[in-house]
Amino acid sequence: MKDIPWFLGIDLGTGSCKSVVVGGEARVLGLGVGEYSGTDAHDRWQEQDPRDLLRAAIASVRSAVAQAPVRPGECAGLSIGGALHSVLALDRRGDPLTGLITWADGRAARQSQGLRKLPMARQIYEETGCPAHGMYPLYKIMWLREERPEVFRQAWRYISAKEYVFSRFTGEYMVDYSLAAGSGLLSTHSLQWSPLCLGLADIREEHLSPLCSPMTIQRGVNPDLSRQMGIPPEVPVALGSSDAVNSSLGAGAVHPWQATCMVGTSGALRVISPRPILDEKARSWCYAVDKTHWLVGGAINNGGVALSWLKDCLNQVFPEQKALSFEDILALAGQAPAGAGGVICLPFIAGERSPNWNLNARAALFGMTLQHDVRHLARALLEGIAFRFKNLYGVLTEIGIDVKQVIASGGFTKSGLWLQVVADALNRELTVPLWGETSALGAAFWAMIAAGRVEALEKAGDFVKLGAPCRPKPDRAEIYDRMYPLYLRLYEAVREAFDEVAELQEWLKK
Repeated sequence: MKDIPWFLGIDLGTGSCKSVVVGGEARVLGLGVGEYSGTDAHDRWQEQDPRDLLRAAIASVRSAVAQAPVRPGECAGLSIGGALHSVLALDRRGDPLTGLITWADGRAARQSQGLRKLPMARQIYEETGCPAHGMYPLYKIMWLREERPEVFRQAWRYISAKEYVFSRFTGEYMVDYSLAAGSGLLSTHSLQWSPLCLGLADIREEHLSPLCSPMTIQRGVNPDLSRQMGIPPEVPVALGSSDAVNSSLGAGAVHPWQATCMVGTSGALRVISPRPILDEKARSWCYAVDKTHWLVGGAINNGGVALSWLKDCLNQVFPEQKALSFEDILALAGQAPAGAGGVICLPFIAGERSPNWNLNARAALFGMTLQHDVRHLARALLEGIAFRFKNLYGVLTEIGIDVKQVIASGGFTKSGLWLQVVADALNRELTVPLWGETSALGAAFWAMIAAGRVEALEKAGDFVKLGAPCRPKPDRAEIYDRMYPLYLRLYEAVREAFDEVAELQEWLKK
């Protein structure tokens, strides 16, 4: 055991909770993972048990601390990061009235799409930096008001997953600017709750947590929880930020010329900017981080979840065989040539976020013949996801962001093939951090910044070690440059059919 001050970063991800113990020079000394028991998912319904997230957070911290060569009493601070766009309704006792409605929940599609058709949609985007889309809690609260009025009437407060865990740790409700921005209810300019959006949701400021800087420190953790985790109860808790911001911090992408390309269950391409940047066509989002930084970019619904869908489909067809793994699907894709034999995939299995913000978007394969098989399908799916990032990269360029370096993060960095496909599609070099759990590391950075161990957000990048870059291959980049315009035309050709197909699918369920 070492008598050194150390910090704890907790990442409440969408699939599990991961915690890291970080020592001097931001060296990772321990990693713990707490698994969630599952998500209540059917049709467009995606909810989690918030108490399950708390249990996973406790388990992940306990595991990380146990394996790290440090003394628990030397913990100098911790911070929690959480996924954007979740919402949980609480009653006056602080007990849940709903499950934790995640970003992937699509039940508010009608509320957001109805507003998209109104001039007000532009006003809301310009004020909040959030395009009209059902993932934002603004529209989920509108859905509760219309579809679950008994819950809406009883709701005392609406909070995110991180706010729930933070309140159980510290006994206080507060929300950082990034999580608040991801609700669709915050003015990205004034950093205050938007009266316009509060009015749309028919709620008051009192229904939301007080807004605070990510460097706000709350002294002490619930003694019972601290005992379970193996940390001192007096440890300072820095409020910190969202997992999206933390992913960029932990990847070392802290300057406006550095973009983070993240692929996990979903995906995102984003930049930390010193000023808010909006798009005339409302294709990108702009979330406040603090009073001098904004997260600008776009996100896609279909990352690893699309490959998981294909894996599950194949395993259902051949249940008597050994179950295929995620790696098996990537291996199949690697057996097909670049361009997938001319098969093009619109990979909207879970709907669409940036740049067109259409929850009714549906997946499609174009160009299949008798000469194609599952290997081409797997490859086309990978390439379709990569084309989404090519689309987002074009948006960032159009709104004036000059990206000089792209840093990769998330699960796709473990696959040389997937990295190469994205690098080839973007025709840009991808640099990969040596430490892969960037969101947990980014959470730890906030604890270090709040304690004065890291001077400023921009200095966090000095502690991130980067590996060898993945460089694009010119022959494959040429293939994708030829395919990409066709990919865009195919999207436009079927765009109007998305809503009709979604309506047909709803009708067929009845």
